[in-house]
Amino acid sequence: MITMENEGQLIVRTNYWDSDLAQAGFFFLSWNARAGRLLIPQAHESSLNDMLSAQCVIISRGPWRDREGLELLFEDNTDNPYAIRLGVEQCDRLIPDSEQGGGFVVALWTRDGLKAWLPGKYRTVKQLPCLEPWISN
Repeated sequence: MITMENEGQLIVRTNYWDSDLAQAGFFFLSWNARAGRLLIPQAHESSLNDMLSAQCVIISRGPWRDREGLELLFEDNTDNPYAIRLGVEQCDRLIPDSEQGGGFVVALWTRDGLKAWLPGKYRTVKQLPCLEPWISN
């Protein structure tokens, strides 16, 4: 079980970095105070530059591989933005469907600490992968 000690949107302490999940190279998404905090395992720290090129993170929730999942699309306005998919078990909670839209941030964390804040957008979709840009209504 992954534990978090929070101070608002910040992570003060977590056991994630020493967990089997992190050691196996799995991301973890934790939510607190209108922030999605993406914990990036050491195996994927080389992808941080691709994530940092994004203007926002579009989080899509929907069916994926016979289960529910999330796609985090790091929208950089290119034809091939960086994206990752997570099973819902890689999250400590999910955003309610009623919260579709924006109004939150996504914080990128490594063992060394907070690396960046990016605006976040959330939507539910019929199927993952989605990989579609954000369409404002």
